[in-house]
Amino acid sequence: MEKEKDKFVIWGRNPIIEALRSGKGLEKILIAHDTHPPKELLKLAEKNKVKTQRVPRKKVEEVAGTKKTQGVVALVSPVNYWDENKLIDEVIKKEGVVLVLDHITDPQNVGNIIRTAEVLGVDGIVIPRERATPINEVVVKASTGAVFHIPIAKVGSLRQFLDKFKKKGGWVVAVEKGGKEINKITFPFPLAVVLGSEGKGVSKSVLSTADIVATIPMQGKITSLNVSSATAIALWEVAKQRFLQGDLSHKKF
Repeated sequence: MEKEKDKFVIWGRNPIIEALRSGKGLEKILIAHDTHPPKELLKLAEKNKVKTQRVPRKKVEEVAGTKKTQGVVALVSPVNYWDENKLIDEVIKKEGVVLVLDHITDPQNVGNIIRTAEVLGVDGIVIPRERATPINEVVVKASTGAVFHIPIAKVGSLRQFLDKFKKKGGWVVAVEKGGKEINKITFPFPLAVVLGSEGKGVSKSVLSTADIVATIPMQGKITSLNVSSATAIALWEVAKQRFLQGDLSHKKF
C-alpha cells in the first residue's frame, strides 16, 4: 500500500473503534455488505456524527489497499473541522466572506475551489455532511495544501447554517442562473457565497435563504461553467470589492 494512503485510512474493527473513542476526525466508515460490525462501532459512529455506508467488500479492500480489513475501513480526515458557530462568529466579526459548497461531490473540483478560496482571502468554507465529497487525499492534492490554511466546517444542514449566519448579521448570495449579473452587484458584508453542484445547481431549500441571486454573464454557445471555474469568477468579483475597492458594506444590491 502507498505510504501516503496510510495517512487517510484506518481498517479493522478495533483500530476504528479506538479512533472513534479518541475523537479522531473520521470522514466516513465503509462497511462491507457481507460483514456485521460490532454494535459499539456503530454506536460510536452515531455519537461522533460519522457517516457509515454499506458497500461491496471489494470496495472496502480497494480503499484500504489490503484484504485484511475485517470488512470495515474508515476514511480519516486530514483536517480538523471548525465548529460552525465559531466560524460564523469569526466571519461576522471580520465582516468577511464564507464560501458554502452545496453538495459538490467531485473531489478534484472541491480541491480546486478550496485553493482558489484561500488565494482570494475567503475566511472559511462550509460543506455538508451528506452527499458531498470527503476531504481526502485527492482534495488535498488538488488544493495544493490550501486545506491546511483555511477554516473548514462540516454541517448537518446548509440551510440552518445560513439561517444562523443571517440572524447574526450576515448576507447570502447564491451563484445561480436567472439572477442579477454578478459584475453589477454591490456586495454586502459579511457575506456567504453559495455555489451548487454541477447539473443540479444550488438546491431550492438553500436558494430560498439567498438575499441575492448572482449570475455570471456568458457570451458563448456553451451556457455553463465547471463549478470550480464559476467559483473562481464569483470570488474574484467579491474580492475586488472587499480588498481592491475598499469595504463596500453599504447593505445595498
